[in-house]
Amino acid sequence: MSGSAVPEARDSDVAGRVLAQLNEIILGKPEQLKLCLACFIARGHLLIEDIPGVGKTTLAHALAHTLGLSYQRIQFTSDLLPADIIGVSIYEREHDRFRFHRGPIFAQLVLADEVNRATPKAQSALLEAMEERQVTADGITHALPAPFFVVATQNPTWQIGTFPLPESQLDRFLMRIALGYPEPALERKLLTGRDRRELLKDFAPAVAPDSLRVLQDKAQLVHMAPALLDYAQSVVLFTRRAPEFEAGLSPRAAIALLRAAQAWALIAGHRGVLPEDLQAVLPGIVGHRLKPRGDAGPQRADDIGRFVLESVPVP
Repeated sequence: MSGSAVPEARDSDVAGRVLAQLNEIILGKPEQLKLCLACFIARGHLLIEDIPGVGKTTLAHALAHTLGLSYQRIQFTSDLLPADIIGVSIYEREHDRFRFHRGPIFAQLVLADEVNRATPKAQSALLEAMEERQVTADGITHALPAPFFVVATQNPTWQIGTFPLPESQLDRFLMRIALGYPEPALERKLLTGRDRRELLKDFAPAVAPDSLRVLQDKAQLVHMAPALLDYAQSVVLFTRRAPEFEAGLSPRAAIALLRAAQAWALIAGHRGVLPEDLQAVLPGIVGHRLKPRGDAGPQRADDIGRFVLESVPVP
């Protein structure tokens, strides 16, 4: 997991241009935007959970536009079928054969909007795409575009008409964030200014596609010292032994934590992963993976991350 490459100044400059543009569109959420970019650079997928109307869809659109990615939005509803996501084979009489018509999953950034309003059968259509970067239809495997980034939005489970995401689906999302309400001064700017999606038209993509691939490749080579790995393993071990949780972090979650920390370090221009880098991404990694046991421990995703950080000392 470790390597000798270190971030160069231009790597953090590229990330800085992306974040500067995103902050022009999504106001007052710099930490969440940085987490979004780290999630993409780490080749993960992003889950945004919040009430309707706080800018989840706008954020996904802004990410696609700023990163110069092809974009498709899938509105998840209770009658959505897997074929509506993956695509369908249609018989062509003139050629006497079936032809596969690609679905909206064939885009570089796919917005799965209100993913928990669809049935588990429709939700499962995302599993292969998110894990393998491919889909299978009629026994034939089709590769998805690269880079491939799923951004899913989820309404709180207490709202009417939602189907909870199973643990296997949640674990496919490297990171989960929430946007929350804007500060009053920034909300006034939203109320009196231009529509944020209209504002996007004034901006060109902030980064070239080749630069995105370079960032993703370099992130996996950011050095991690043995002491940093000790810290990460202590965090994982604590979650497995803590009586506050039904089950601890899996090995896949541990890898996700390290890759997100590497991406965060690259964005920050650090020569190696620091404990602060791991701490910055940890709440987004563990909040949707750790299930509280009863009412004794932390219940909210943000509180879960804070509880883990406070419980494990830095070596």
